[in-house]
Amino acid sequence: MAILSLKFIMKFFSIFLIALHFVTFVYGSEVSPGVLRTPDSQFENLKDYPFEPNYIEIQGLRVHYLDEGPKDADPIFLLHGEPTWSYLFRKMIPILADAGHRVIVPDMIGFGKSDKFISKHDYSYKHHINTMKELVERLDLNNATFFGQDWGGLVGLRVVAEMPDRFARVVVSNTGMIASEGFSGWIFENFVKLLVWWNGSVTFEELKEAMEKVNEKKEPTELDGLRMFSKWISHAYYSDDMDVSSIIQMSGRLDLSDEEIRAYDAPYPSGRYKAGAHIFPYLIPTQLQENEDYWINVYEKWNKPFLVAFGSEERITMRFKEDFITRIPNPIEVTLEGVGHFCQEEAGPELATLINNFIDGNLVD
Repeated sequence: MAILSLKFIMKFFSIFLIALHFVTFVYGSEVSPGVLRTPDSQFENLKDYPFEPNYIEIQGLRVHYLDEGPKDADPIFLLHGEPTWSYLFRKMIPILADAGHRVIVPDMIGFGKSDKFISKHDYSYKHHINTMKELVERLDLNNATFFGQDWGGLVGLRVVAEMPDRFARVVVSNTGMIASEGFSGWIFENFVKLLVWWNGSVTFEELKEAMEKVNEKKEPTELDGLRMFSKWISHAYYSDDMDVSSIIQMSGRLDLSDEEIRAYDAPYPSGRYKAGAHIFPYLIPTQLQENEDYWINVYEKWNKPFLVAFGSEERITMRFKEDFITRIPNPIEVTLEGVGHFCQEEAGPELATLINNFIDGNLVD
């Protein structure tokens, strides 16, 4: 009888451990109050992503970054956008490193292998900026080339503007640094919030329809863009479990393989890990006056090389291209023919070669 009882206890305990492991995996084990860390097992055997992870603690959070190429070379700082991570740069990193550059590719907080707040209200535009600034300082990056796409530009252009002496040149692709002054900025920020409230919960199918309408037009109007933008924010803000890989495929009009889909979804075992991706779009208009100040005081006086490389098929951020062309003194402009929003995915080798040529001074306006 005692033996049977012991067997029953052992069996029950085993089932309990399995259940506990499942719950921990899906719902996440907090590494500190309100903070999750994606299990390493999620990232095993990702296709074309052989890079060694590097970690640094910033403001109590573990930040992941890649550090490829010669450590004593001038660095290239590559910053991803929404809702991607450093995997997006896998086609570019070897080409940049083989050209003799040190290549630094972080995952912003809430993305990739970096720690993730559980509550979307713990994220802010300024927090992303400050985290990336501290990473640049802690790695002591100097004479650096910055590349930003999507939210990587929104965050990274502020990093460059707040520490311009560390950066020798800038490359932007399919991004912007949205800005507005004073009362008009306040009106815009609150108008966007009102639209998001008015839209309420937006399904993936409704978002897809809105995005397809914009993509169908060669030159979408500002109103077309605002409607799509507000639906994107509403979908991200109100949904419980964003379909990350589907968003990437739809936004970039991509046809990802099953392995690539697994890689883009890897950072998020469940919706609980996705707060950063859910809130990111909502944060866009929260630093309008500050961004305008940096446009006026830094970028309109910029006297270093600046490359604007947008895809010819880009629709999401195309309206911001004009800011770079008209407000930056003497930018170099290159069009990536046939390329849409996620240019690193569609034309990674071409883009990496373009950056190498830009650094070498082989591009002229």
